[in-house]
Amino acid sequence: MKLLVLNGPNLNLLGDREPGIYGHESLADIEAACREAATALGVDVEFAQSNHEGALVDALHAARKDCAGVVLNAGAYTHSSIALRDAISATGLPVVELHLSNTHARERFRHHSMIAAVSVGVIAGFGAAGYPLALQALVTHLGGSGKP
Repeated sequence: MKLLVLNGPNLNLLGDREPGIYGHESLADIEAACREAATALGVDVEFAQSNHEGALVDALHAARKDCAGVVLNAGAYTHSSIALRDAISATGLPVVELHLSNTHARERFRHHSMIAAVSVGVIAGFGAAGYPLALQALVTHLGGSGKP
């Protein structure tokens, strides 16, 4: 089984960008932790990141060909992108929405997610540790044990 971990705008700056909110781990560090978790879970994982909404939509469309599900940190597009919501619905893939920070403890505009209603679940507020949690949850949702 292959899963996609898809990251949206500004996540390429992790480790440098507002570490008090997003932590000190880089996107490469997070990918390494995901690879380790995926190996323990017995799944394959691929990664993509883009600062462009259309590229994220394209990645979701492409994932339906060979991925069983998606972990999506859509960044700011979480709160504004009907296009991502529609792409999730169109692909039929199970998606776990993920956020490094607890969006409900932040600015009011971050409290609403356009994609939560079409996601199988949401993980937020656990920093980089949320990524392996999201992979585990997705594997469990897909019928695997989800236990490393």
